[in-house]
Amino acid sequence: MLSIIVLAMHGAPPNDFSPRDLSEYFNLHMQLEQMRGPQRATLEARYAELDTKVRAWPRTAKNDPFYAGSLALAQQLRQATGHEVIMGFNEFCAPSLDEALDQAAAQSPDKVIVITPMMTRGGEHSEHDIPAAIQRAQARHPSINFIYVWPFDLSAAANFLAAQIDRVS
Repeated sequence: MLSIIVLAMHGAPPNDFSPRDLSEYFNLHMQLEQMRGPQRATLEARYAELDTKVRAWPRTAKNDPFYAGSLALAQQLRQATGHEVIMGFNEFCAPSLDEALDQAAAQSPDKVIVITPMMTRGGEHSEHDIPAAIQRAQARHPSINFIYVWPFDLSAAANFLAAQIDRVS
């Protein structure tokens, strides 16, 4: 039985991305959350253009330590599980979560297991964005079983954190 893991990460803008473009990107994001009406399409087009630009920006450990850390986590998860791990990002980085889910589905697995290191409830990405991306992927690939391994058992998460504390105590 072939299972592929999609590691759903948040993402961060690279530190050498144009500050002017990043500021415009964030401003458009805020405006689009509130805006309705005909001018929305123009702002959406510009936002999509900037989103594509920031996601496609070349990443290094120096300009995006979060991306480098995400790669390291994916590698460790691959070693720990023996399954292929594909990263997908909610924001700022490529591939997007939708693209990562499609990349996993293209390998015709029996199931795609989606997991995120976001541990607690209440976050927009873990509560809404990731499940929505999984629903879209399930609609595009109805023969594949997509499983979201979240929310986490809080006692298991607390035990994990306690073990990290014990390492330094």
